[in-house]
Amino acid sequence: MGMNGSGISRRVFFASAALPLAAAQAPPRKRRAECFFGLHFDLHPGEKDTALGRDVTEEMIGRLLDAARPDFVQYDAKGHPGWLGWPSEVGPSAPGIVRDSLRLWREATARRGVALYIHFSGVWDSEAVKRRPEWARLDRDGKTDGRNTSVFSAYVDELMIPQLREGAPKYDLDGVWVDGECWSVAPDYSPAALKAWGGAAPREPGEPRWQEWLEFHRERFRQYVKHYVEELHKSHPRLQVASNWLYSTLMPEEPALPVDFLSGDYLGNASISRARLEARYLAQTGRPWDLMAWGFQQANSNPVGHVHKPAVQVQQEAGVVLAQGGGFQVYYQPSRAGHFEESHIRVMGEVGRFCRARQAVSHQTETVPQIGVVMSGASLYRSANRLFGGWGRAAAPAGGWVDALVACQWSVDVLPDWKLGRIAADYPFIVLPDWPAVDGKTHEILLRYAEAGGRLLIAGAQNALALGPKLGLKCADEAREQAAFLGGSEVLGNARGLWLDVEAGSWRVLEQRYPALDSTRDGRPAALSREWGKGQLIMAPGPLGQVYDGTHAPAIRDFVRRLVRPYFEPLVEVDGPPTLEVALRRKDGRLLVHLLNCTGVQVAGEWAAIDYVPPAGPVNLRFRGAAPRRVELLPEGVVLRPPYRIERLGVHAVAAVQPSR
Repeated sequence: MGMNGSGISRRVFFASAALPLAAAQAPPRKRRAECFFGLHFDLHPGEKDTALGRDVTEEMIGRLLDAARPDFVQYDAKGHPGWLGWPSEVGPSAPGIVRDSLRLWREATARRGVALYIHFSGVWDSEAVKRRPEWARLDRDGKTDGRNTSVFSAYVDELMIPQLREGAPKYDLDGVWVDGECWSVAPDYSPAALKAWGGAAPREPGEPRWQEWLEFHRERFRQYVKHYVEELHKSHPRLQVASNWLYSTLMPEEPALPVDFLSGDYLGNASISRARLEARYLAQTGRPWDLMAWGFQQANSNPVGHVHKPAVQVQQEAGVVLAQGGGFQVYYQPSRAGHFEESHIRVMGEVGRFCRARQAVSHQTETVPQIGVVMSGASLYRSANRLFGGWGRAAAPAGGWVDALVACQWSVDVLPDWKLGRIAADYPFIVLPDWPAVDGKTHEILLRYAEAGGRLLIAGAQNALALGPKLGLKCADEAREQAAFLGGSEVLGNARGLWLDVEAGSWRVLEQRYPALDSTRDGRPAALSREWGKGQLIMAPGPLGQVYDGTHAPAIRDFVRRLVRPYFEPLVEVDGPPTLEVALRRKDGRLLVHLLNCTGVQVAGEWAAIDYVPPAGPVNLRFRGAAPRRVELLPEGVVLRPPYRIERLGVHAVAAVQPSR
């Protein structure tokens, strides 16, 4: 798999091997933990490329960098097809390399003090499994899946690490963003995997030891990541490494591996909703993190292919991430020859300016605990029958509850179950979504939280079935799929799904559900409450998160508001449209009220791009307790005075509050 097989001549390789800019001449580059705004470019080079790097020039790169002013760039090096984008002696290099574009990007970024990372596909390497079938992951029928290497194979030592060890010094790389990782890995029936397992393995859910089989692979994946990170740190201590989506909701575990930062690229329709959940989760990890928006709608969501997003659409997506204290990056693809359209450069510049104007009141802020939504990694691992995400509808309970509560203008955090015992007491109100398989430890932590004075809303039929009897609630023996209509402020809300029939007993019935569009008869409890120790329990034994995630029906949002509002008093009450997102954060002694206008967000491939976000307003702020000493709306710099009214809100603003003395 060396030079002779790659189609790249030694003349090209040696011509591009030396970097002319001496390290002493270059301005300092930020470590990833300090970075706020970045750009990502990948091409996934393939064997049919004929013009890679042909149109890359220092002048074009310079215009782009000077317009966007990023802290870092992630440029293409190896995509999922498995071909390197640089001339390599390790190989395989894509046969169509005309110019070493990575070298030019390194020179231009180094001159400006911009860190350079590479996009590099890890587990997913189609060319490696084609050339070396013994490295391939096998499916349960013993067939090569065609794309994934086996984390039990020698691939990581014999190819992946050597490739990275070649690229790191050759291009003076600051780091590597390893793609095709946790979300691509799958159960492996290769001889090496079965030997490590100790014999025959279960083949499908329901068979004995199936859950143990999945966890066996999860642990092997952890070992694989730990191994290559430690090996790269040994040989190149300055190289910073991330595995895409590690320790996000796709791999909802307490961070333990020695990666240098966390990152993920969110895409698809309803990307605002996806970013909400992921940003709130990553903000709880205690690690440096960023999220990447795609600068275009992907090809499989519409009949024509990539549809590029105007600047305001990317800014709207950026605001969701910035409001949670993380870094933000945006992904574009140049032409196959490396050219960037001037219009894309202008958009990157506009997005960069938008982010920089908010950096001082966005980056590395801390949350102000208000409402917490429990993310149950244990439930996902037990019920989804995957090693890791994307979970699809299995993650809907958390996403739906976050969206519903955000639509009520409340500040919401996601609480990982592995961290819950340490932070639950900080939150005046917690929601346990309608997860199907929450572990007993989580239930115990939450009941103690309520007993000590917390307000706890327990959703979902399976949670009600597990907890109802010990809480004095008489429950049916099992939950059933049922039609269910809930009262809304204007129309009934359709909440069909898995409901548990309950009898109130000592509980107080808050809301009814009806089996048909007739609210005059046959009502059954849809939500109940009771005191529990010093606190309060609210039980909603149905699929509210699932339903809202799938419909975003206003009637379900109104139902949620009625359940929560009597038991929760926000620190800052915000009156505005339901498309207004609020996040309360702190930094440098100031309370920061992030206000994001999500009106008109893109949610369908048929409406792939938006270029107009109508202003929201008026927006009224009311502060609990003593009046603030000063309220300034940023980045505009307008001082707000009582009654703290914002007539027109653009895409994103922050009310910076100096507390009373």
